[in-house]
Formats: sequence, structure tokens, C-alpha cells
Amino acid sequence: MDALVNMTEGHIPADGDPRDLAGDYAIVRETIEYLTENWRDHPGLDTLARHVGLAPLQLQRLFTRWAGLTPKAFVQAITLDNARGLLRESASVLDTAYEVGLSGPARLHDLFVTHEAMTPGAYKARGAGLVIRYVFHPSPFGQALLMVTDQGLAGLAFADPGKEDTALADMKGRWPLADYRADRTATDPYAARIFDRDRWADETPLRISMIGSDFEIRVWETLLKIPMGKLTTYSDIAAHIGKPSAARAVGTAVGKNPLSFVVPCHRVIGKTGSLCGYHWGLTRKRAIIGWETGALQAA
Repeated sequence: MDALVNMTEGHIPADGDPRDLAGDYAIVRETIEYLTENWRDHPGLDTLARHVGLAPLQLQRLFTRWAGLTPKAFVQAITLDNARGLLRESASVLDTAYEVGLSGPARLHDLFVTHEAMTPGAYKARGAGLVIRYVFHPSPFGQALLMVTDQGLAGLAFADPGKEDTALADMKGRWPLADYRADRTATDPYAARIFDRDRWADETPLRISMIGSDFEIRVWETLLKIPMGKLTTYSDIAAHIGKPSAARAVGTAVGKNPLSFVVPCHRVIGKTGSLCGYHWGLTRKRAIIGWETGALQAA
């Protein structure tokens, strides 16, 4: 669905329950998948509601609660033209980010993080000697697997229903020699903050730890400079890290980002405006970008 790049975002209400939004996401996902397959027919609210088994007003309210946008606004936001327009507007997004830093005015409605990178030796050790605590938590984008070390959040993955074991195995495979322990006490504080926009504040940044090669970490650090509501391309990232011919390698590093959502690899798309890919599924990438658009409109 290159013609349906989605730009819709929303937020968890101050008194909201992320478990409710996780349930909403199942319907949102089904709606996005239907739009992906039938975008040429321009399906209206009645058609979308009938497909997911809701009354039109129910679907309208669900989307407004989940995304901060009506289904009509959501559909308008997921066109290829919209993505291309954002790319044109964001032509200098990385230049601007480097100038103003991670706490500039464009970041006022974004998740603030502070990060450190593991040493090259620790990365090469494939996790040996590292304790990683993990648990699945409900999120606006389905089940989220959080993985935490003593240095901070090291992994965030997503899983569709019944695919939790696959997501966990995928993440464990990145650091196969680590000591993995299920520990909700360690992950709860992170889960409580990541998806609650009322808790995003510059003075209390989220602490993350990057475990990767030197090149991957350079790419991931660049991803942190893309403000919410903006997009950039793989080739732009390659140019900004001084490797203009390494767009393909950048794409590989973006795809291996272990900190989905927090390190916003979803804000990188192709030059044409196409989504290109996302490790946790293109439907989820559309949903996340859209969720962010709604959040900005509500800010």
C-alpha cells in the first residue's frame, strides 16, 4: 500500500487505560488492513464499520479515542501525497535537528530520552554477562515486549496476538548469551511512561541503552533527531552520518533497531513516500505514524 502511507496519531488520555487502547488497536489494525487492500475504492465510514462489525458511530468514537482523529481524517492522512508532502517539508529536518538539539521547540510534544551505548566489546560478546529483564505489556499498538538492563531500556518489540513467543525469540536472538529473566517490577516503570504522553517531559527523560555495532548506533542516534510528525529518508540519514553511498546499509541498521517506537525508525521512509518496510509490520508502522499525527493535532 505505497499509496496509503498513514499519518495519524493520538494519545493515551490522562485517565485512560492502555489495555483499552490495546483492544482498540485490534480494530484499528483490521481497519488499516482493509484500507490497504481497498484504498482505490475510497471506502467510507459505513463500509469500514461494516467490515469490522461495528456501528458507524462506534467506529468513529473508537478512532477518536485511539488516534485523536476521526476515520475520515485518518484516511485523509494516509495518502502517498501526504507522505510526499511531509518529505518536502522535512527536507532539512536533520539539519534543523542538529542545530537545535534533541530538546528544541520541535520536540516539545515528543518522548524525551537520554541514551548511552554499550561498549564495542559488550556488543561483540553477544550479551554474555548481561542481565536482561523482560515482560510483555499492553500498548496502543498491541502487545509490547519491554527489555531492560541496569543501564536502561534496551529493547522494545511488538507482537500480534499469538505471536508473543516469536517476538521474544527474535529479540533474544540479538543478544543470545544474555541472562534473560521475566521481571515485571523492572519493566513496569518504563511501560507506564513510554505510551503515556502526559508523562513525556524534558526534565525526566527516558533512559535507554543501545546495544549494537558502531555503525548501527550512529544510525540509531540519528533516528532520535527526527521530531514527531516529521519524516526523513534512508539516503538523508546516510548523508548526515557522512556515508552518502551507504543508504542500503542504513536501511539494514534501521531495520535492526531494537527499540521500536522509542527510537523512531518508523519515521524513515523511501524517497517516493513509500513506507518500504518495518520489522514489526507495515500495518503497525502506519498506525504508529498516524497515532503521532493525531497527538500533534491534539497538542
